[in-house]
Amino acid sequence: MAFERDRQQMIADIESGIAVTRMMTGRDHFNPRVMDAMRQVPREDFVPADMRHAAFRDGALPVGHGQTISQPYIVALMTDLLDLTKDSVVLEIGTGTGYQAAILSQLVRQVYTIEKIPELAEAAQRRLGAMGYGNVEARCSDGYLGWPEKAPFDGIVVTAAAADVPPALLDQLGPGGRMVIPIGLPYMHQELILITRDRQGETERSSILGVAFVPLVKGA
Repeated sequence: MAFERDRQQMIADIESGIAVTRMMTGRDHFNPRVMDAMRQVPREDFVPADMRHAAFRDGALPVGHGQTISQPYIVALMTDLLDLTKDSVVLEIGTGTGYQAAILSQLVRQVYTIEKIPELAEAAQRRLGAMGYGNVEARCSDGYLGWPEKAPFDGIVVTAAAADVPPALLDQLGPGGRMVIPIGLPYMHQELILITRDRQGETERSSILGVAFVPLVKGA
């Protein structure tokens, strides 16, 4: 099978990353469902054609318009931190090429994903539809505003860095929900943050580890 050796190396790299960061993340393994999704989704189909040879390397890759597809370990970590079930409804901010949405689609009942850059949004919608990810609904809009008519969400994942947590996203996180978001300014220190909301509506915020993301696009 094409890329099978590269895919196996990607999984090995993710497992190595888990071992290295377990003291920070509190996780010495990821949910087997998450790892199965990482194996099954063809990452090579979510990168530019001239980058397919590098699709499985443990690093971020450019996808155009100043955006990137996150390294496999970070995709797996952010997905795992959401603690998703088959009945979960998830919001993703920053569709990019659609890779993270495709991973999520293997784990939950419904994925809603928002991309601010029209060219990326249109391409991702076509790609996800053509590949049969029928439980993913995508649109082009301002991710800072979320998708209020589909809220509340069991999980929210933000794939670009914001200076702080957008209030609208926090409002749309349901009881028992979890949000994973990188916080920090471009080219400066950023932290991957986990926000949990208990059944009484109280939230708790914890820092997971240092990261480097492109900035979250806001407004017009």
